[in-house]
Amino acid sequence: MYSENGSSSEIASIGNEGMLGVSILMGSANAPARAVVQLAGAAYRLSAPHLMDEFYHKGALQRLLLRYAQARLTQISQLAVCNSHHSTQQRLCRFLLQMLDRTSTTELPFTQEEIGAILGVRREGVTEAVGKLQQIGVIKWRRGHVAILSRSILETYSCECYEVIRKTVERLLPERAASSSGTEYQWRERSIGDTRRLTAERRKETDIAHRPFDTAQTVLEFF
Repeated sequence: MYSENGSSSEIASIGNEGMLGVSILMGSANAPARAVVQLAGAAYRLSAPHLMDEFYHKGALQRLLLRYAQARLTQISQLAVCNSHHSTQQRLCRFLLQMLDRTSTTELPFTQEEIGAILGVRREGVTEAVGKLQQIGVIKWRRGHVAILSRSILETYSCECYEVIRKTVERLLPERAASSSGTEYQWRERSIGDTRRLTAERRKETDIAHRPFDTAQTVLEFF
């Protein structure tokens, strides 16, 4: 989110478990926020009319999207608490853990200025937090990159917000799920080596743009 003076703050992070455009599920074509790509990867692009056509059939896709919307609302609410009550160091640890969950590498391409903009704090505050974490051997920061040396210690210094968000996602978006008997769709999480497709009995032409995915990513396949 951005204020009139140009400052910004993170309200949610989205990885291969989620989607942009949740606002259309609530009946709005626009969202009062800006999406910024933070890590390299790829994504599907699906036209809103095609998505909503399937959504309104009230099958497994609708239930999945509603569970994801609930997970997003939980994350937004928890980050509001985090931004108000936790230190910059705790928030930095929480952010780095969330990024680790979305990539296969332990080295992340962020400058301290970028981290400050994401967390909504001054660069000096990020520098101080980074210095403390480097002293205890959790991370190693060089210009434009941060290497995570110990995830377990990073979890120790993070606030409880990371665990709250992680457990919510695990509960609402399990690794494997199936629709109840009699419905038209099933979904499951597939590894990146599997074929990626979107099919259904009422299949229509879709506007899907994709590129090769990062090896750490997975996609949701409907069939």
